[in-house]
Amino acid sequence: MSKEMEDFDADLSGAGQDKEKAGWFKRIKKGILTKTSEKRETQEGLWTKCPECNYISTQTELKEQQYVCPKCGYHHRISSLQYYDILFDDKEYTELFDNIRGRDFLGFTDLKPYKKRLEDFWSNTDMDDSMRVAVGKIEGEGIVVAAMDFAFIGGSLGSVAGEKFARAVDYCIQHRLPFMCICKSGGARMMESAFSLMQLAKTSGKLSQLTDAQLPYISFLTDPSFGGITASFGMLGDLNIAEPGALIGFAGPRVIKETIKKDLPEGFQRSEFLLEHGFLDFIVNRKDLKHKLATVLRHFRN
Repeated sequence: MSKEMEDFDADLSGAGQDKEKAGWFKRIKKGILTKTSEKRETQEGLWTKCPECNYISTQTELKEQQYVCPKCGYHHRISSLQYYDILFDDKEYTELFDNIRGRDFLGFTDLKPYKKRLEDFWSNTDMDDSMRVAVGKIEGEGIVVAAMDFAFIGGSLGSVAGEKFARAVDYCIQHRLPFMCICKSGGARMMESAFSLMQLAKTSGKLSQLTDAQLPYISFLTDPSFGGITASFGMLGDLNIAEPGALIGFAGPRVIKETIKKDLPEGFQRSEFLLEHGFLDFIVNRKDLKHKLATVLRHFRN
């Protein structure tokens, strides 16, 4: 029995075998000479799996496709800076009002103090708040674009985002430029309570001034656009447009289903459903967005 055990261990280790048979373990035949201790782990973030069709692509390939799945057309969520690179000519633009930062008016605390939460975002990201505003040209047409970032507290609407939106409208009126907002938000920011809710009236009021100045406003709804956004400037565009498959609404599907105690229609609150029911003017693929916007802006100008 002990002899059989010894032979078994020898087979596992390769001991007592000729060099040709032992070579498989060292993988010399295929030219793989790397020791296990020198093995390098694959860097995180090099590959992305599509949540819709499970297609796996490299980050480089996905970037070339403007973060649209090359197999099924699923639109991955992207940041405000990535939208700016896609939209503006030669990726050239000027960021406006980037010196505004939020304050903890209420001394609000949930899992951590709101002030500490803001400081963590400021130190760990390049964002000052959930909205950026930039001015540039799209196929030669001047425009001001406000873009929301879901990565900053769920893209929530607070006093800073509302102030940037209001100043962007003032800038458009002063320079006679059209205005577009890229919406991507979970709703109003609870840490600011009434200060956040006041932004719904503030942004809606500023858009009425833009209308009086006879300047166009385009609301571009992306995944997700919810809460106070759709209750205010998200649905007040001269054109309300959206990306394919974007989830858009006020309350989430789960909350609505539990409230009305009924099953919801298939695709409920997706942009295709909203287009069919008259909430949207059209849906535009991200790859066609720049040219489509330029065409629309020329029509408005003429």
